[in-house]
Amino acid sequence: MLALRLARRGQPVVQLRRLLVAAASAGTGFLLLCTLGYALGHPDASAASLLRLAWCVVPLAATVYLAVAVARTDPGTRPRPGLSAVGLGPARLTLLAAVSTAVACTLGSMLALLFFLHLRGDLSGLPFDGAARGLLAADRPLPLAAALTLLTLVPLAASAASAVVLRPRAAKPGERQDPADPAAPVPAPNGLPWGVALLAVGLSVETYASRAHAAAGVPMPGGLGGSPSGVLAGWTVTAVGLALAGPGLTYLCGKALQSVRPGAARLLAGRVLQEEARRIGRPLGVVCAVAAGAYAGITLYSGRHPLGPLSTLGGILVVACTVATLVTAAIEAKHARSDTKAALLRLGAPAGLLRGAAALRALALLAVFGPLTWAVAELAALPLAP
Repeated sequence: MLALRLARRGQPVVQLRRLLVAAASAGTGFLLLCTLGYALGHPDASAASLLRLAWCVVPLAATVYLAVAVARTDPGTRPRPGLSAVGLGPARLTLLAAVSTAVACTLGSMLALLFFLHLRGDLSGLPFDGAARGLLAADRPLPLAAALTLLTLVPLAASAASAVVLRPRAAKPGERQDPADPAAPVPAPNGLPWGVALLAVGLSVETYASRAHAAAGVPMPGGLGGSPSGVLAGWTVTAVGLALAGPGLTYLCGKALQSVRPGAARLLAGRVLQEEARRIGRPLGVVCAVAAGAYAGITLYSGRHPLGPLSTLGGILVVACTVATLVTAAIEAKHARSDTKAALLRLGAPAGLLRGAAALRALALLAVFGPLTWAVAELAALPLAP
């Protein structure tokens, strides 16, 4: 009940984030139900049904990633002075965050079920009822237990991931603590070497596996042909490498801004990037991985194979969730700097200085992550080019 009250009394921006999680959960739940519909309509194609279910893991992971980011920034479950006295300690707040995430995802899953039943023709009285009867095997009875089992995947995975990420823990050696000396140097994230190594390994695996391209590969969504399983595994390793390297690259962007006789704007911009490297670096790396994959896919398959509606929905879900996670992390970083910004304004810092520093941060990140995304996409598509 407390989680429901906190969700109901949230600010409009917080409610919008929760609605985004519900929408992502609805889209993923609909994809899972469509997989069930395909299995009902093609009882002899069990391998194809399992493959479609396996491809749903990608939008499922993107939805869980967004749900965790929203749960992290939820002010209703953020530790505040005095809450421990009324029984809302860190462990209880973590439980509330998990329950709030489960509520939003369950709402989306129920919407997905209603829409699925509506397109099957099981619910009438609305426009487009029964519009996808053939695609969703409306001539066969729907196993309710199987449908509900699939719909619980997103709420369970999102709430469990939120509980794990937000669990009470001791501060890591490289993390800053309150009160912290603002003049102390910001320690660099330690994931850059691992990220670069995984990036190189992933690209190497893709290149090696592409030599077996003539062999039967794993079919891609939407009828895009097949790709060797080693290529897909290499791309997965590449994406993980980009995510791990993101914080370190963001930190280096901040360090580069402060080099060679910097002015006030460059100093401020570089310092902020170093402070926020861990918060926004990983979402930046994930967006780079998704953008590189989308670019490689468009380059290889544009004009050759039309994407089906479900593949389009899955791609939109992945892109939207990763971009929304990055925007959420950026808003969280902005709120974390609100006290510092107010202090600078009280000291007489011009507003133009703060806007200039923000523009410098954006340009520095774009100058590094833009070419990196293009290079990874080209290298990933090169082994598969005909």
